[in-house]
Amino acid sequence: MFDEINPQGRLQDKVAIITGAGCVGPGWGNGRAAAVLFAKAGAKIFAVDRSIDAMYETLNRIQNFNGEVTPFACDVTDSESVQTMVEACVEKYGRVDILVNNVGGSAAGGAVALSEEGWNKQLDLNLKSVFLTCKHTIPYMEQQGGGSIVNTASTSGIRFTGSPQVAYAASKAAIIQLSKVTAVEYAPKGIRVNTVLPGQLHTPMVEVRLAGQRTGGDVDQLLESRLKRIPAGFMGDGRDTAFAALFLASDEARFVTGTEIVVDGGMTARCD
Repeated sequence: MFDEINPQGRLQDKVAIITGAGCVGPGWGNGRAAAVLFAKAGAKIFAVDRSIDAMYETLNRIQNFNGEVTPFACDVTDSESVQTMVEACVEKYGRVDILVNNVGGSAAGGAVALSEEGWNKQLDLNLKSVFLTCKHTIPYMEQQGGGSIVNTASTSGIRFTGSPQVAYAASKAAIIQLSKVTAVEYAPKGIRVNTVLPGQLHTPMVEVRLAGQRTGGDVDQLLESRLKRIPAGFMGDGRDTAFAALFLASDEARFVTGTEIVVDGGMTARCD
């Protein structure tokens, strides 16, 4: 279905920085799906990940339909690296119209079990990365008269979703509020800032990392437990996150800023 969808023109000639555009395995992670969908919509993609190799499938998918994409390796938890990355995008394309933040990951552990080092790493990966990309991208958007930022948080930022992962939940909640504050500050400058909150999706991260953390590597057991929480009766994947991000990034959302779209099949709406 995804390969047949043609959103051509919705982002025509826009320049989009998409962080976390790679993936830990084959399939549809949030960043890979956003990069491919935005390219289909006509955007020029500046695809960012820690590893160029992690973006191999992403780049191939975009190049298969002659989309425009430039890969760039960057540690988005390092300010100098992020500044260099944004400058490289502007040098390549002359502007930055869209920033989509997809870098992140969870670590198990509550307030006692999680180490201080684990806490710091989670906040760097999930929250500092968003702060730094916004910090270095917004000045260019301001100079050019506007832009759109879409940050990826999580339903863990608004609900307890079944696992004590206090740093992940706290950092994702902070992304939501960071987005609101930034949206209000820069609305007069024509810069919109919104957040997508994915629920329990079936992404490559589930099989490669989460199953090992929570069910001893039993992927089927983990998927079954997650599915039981979803009223829709099926699990989405990174493509569902990407479609929400596409709307928020596009001019169709010109009057939408400082808010969130929850993509979870109804999970957070139920009482139990």
